[in-house]
Amino acid sequence: MKYLVLAKTYEELEKESGKLKKVDILSNLLSKTPTEFLSKVVILASGKVFPAYSELTTGVATKMMMKAISKATGISQNEIVKKFKQSGDLGLVAEGCVKSKKQKIFFKKTLSIQLVFDNIQKLAILTGSGSQEKKLNLIAELLVSSEPIEARYIVRTILETMRIGVAEGIIRDSIAKVFNVNAEAVENAWFLRADYGEIAKITKERGEAGLKKVEMELGKPIVIMLGEKSPTLKEALEKYEHPIIEYKYDGMRTQIHKKDDKFWIFTRRLENVTNQFPDLLKLAKEGIKVKNCIIEGEAIGFDPKTGNPIPFQHLSRRIQRKYDINIMVKKIPVRIYLFDIVYLNDKTLFDEPYSERRKKLEKSIKVIPNKFELSHSLITKDLKKAEKFYKASLDENQEGLMVKNLDAKYQPGRRVGYWLKVKPVMETLELVIVGAEWGKGKRSNWLSSFTLACRDPDTGDFLPVGKLGTGFTDEQFKEFTDKLKKLIISEKGVELKIKPDFVVEVAYEEIQKSPKYESGYALRFPRLQKIREDRRPDDCDTVDRVIELFKSQGKAG
Repeated sequence: MKYLVLAKTYEELEKESGKLKKVDILSNLLSKTPTEFLSKVVILASGKVFPAYSELTTGVATKMMMKAISKATGISQNEIVKKFKQSGDLGLVAEGCVKSKKQKIFFKKTLSIQLVFDNIQKLAILTGSGSQEKKLNLIAELLVSSEPIEARYIVRTILETMRIGVAEGIIRDSIAKVFNVNAEAVENAWFLRADYGEIAKITKERGEAGLKKVEMELGKPIVIMLGEKSPTLKEALEKYEHPIIEYKYDGMRTQIHKKDDKFWIFTRRLENVTNQFPDLLKLAKEGIKVKNCIIEGEAIGFDPKTGNPIPFQHLSRRIQRKYDINIMVKKIPVRIYLFDIVYLNDKTLFDEPYSERRKKLEKSIKVIPNKFELSHSLITKDLKKAEKFYKASLDENQEGLMVKNLDAKYQPGRRVGYWLKVKPVMETLELVIVGAEWGKGKRSNWLSSFTLACRDPDTGDFLPVGKLGTGFTDEQFKEFTDKLKKLIISEKGVELKIKPDFVVEVAYEEIQKSPKYESGYALRFPRLQKIREDRRPDDCDTVDRVIELFKSQGKAG
């Protein structure tokens, strides 16, 4: 199958803003795609070459891409830098360079989806001596043979900056439409196998009946069940006939898989962090008594000198760390508090009530005091007892409470009201950074004035909703600069566009209507609460949530 077919579809999707039209365009492509290419086409349509849970990335930065474009087209790097500063999009730069390239290729290949997919995947596994040159050659090989429009999307795919407005919801609905199945059945299967490429193939070959038979696979993360926010502890307790309250830990939501002697550790973002947490792996090996399982908990960092919990943003440094892991283990050790088990000895436990799952969890582990334990919990409907427990959680520097329904089943990937979060601070928002500016004066080498964005749930676009820049220490400005430098997409004067991959939790004074921002709303006096490296960009709050909070202020209209 020719890559040009996919590139032209990308262009159609990029020009179209309506969700239903995008679904039509993508489902039309899927209807023409042979089965053997279907999974690759679906994952490429999402702007990636690996499923959501894969720890692999292409590892290609802007500078390397500029070199590759220069090598493939004969146009100088200085000229490419100049073009990039004008357009802010290396995909468009590559397209223009291929159109006017000085080196004419008389026997160039026709690019296939297979070749493009394979070459981009190879970028992620090349390491060690000479790997940078090999990556350069792989990219150049594609660009030399590409048509201008193909070059645009090859570059964007490698840099993970597609900008065609295809979110997971559009992929889900397109699969459902073209194969005439229920969209909810497609999504439910994806919750258990977070790879829409694989789900598309199952749907085409086995239909809705096949989707309903999709099961968890040990070693591949499921999309976890999420809690909703409750205004007060009293309201949360009143919602359930049989509630249990648990500490809401300031840590990393953790999924541990065990299959015989093999273990995997995943984050809420579906990241495989087994290698980054050898201490947690050791605890799992010592503490899990059953043959195979999937258990959930919250891993928290603690001060090795005092034993006291430390904020998640310190622990988050370990999640992305690839080197000096043993140093970080000593510097920021972890303990884990377990609260659920969803798979036990070849049996799925989703339909069992939480009370039964909790009992099975207790029997499945050996408690290692202060290291590998069950979550702090209390079964009560008594508000005074609950408030005392709530205060104890806050005194131990945790975030608040989770109030859970003991009669409820487990529903992967959804906020269905079975769990409620209770926190003492005013309602915060989890937003993604999409822009920044270089600072002034003594901070001229640091980024500042960070543009915050919420998510459009239909298109997956990120819509600006305000700027964050006050209340930072010099250390925080430096930390943000170090993290965001790697995500710079383009630079114009002091203003930068940032790849939407960095999620922060912010508090604010109020939400106002504003024509200044694409979301239509602006946060008044936003301030940083914490970095949320445990969140994917797709996990950040939606514009619908912003509108809901705006209306709750009593200022709608």
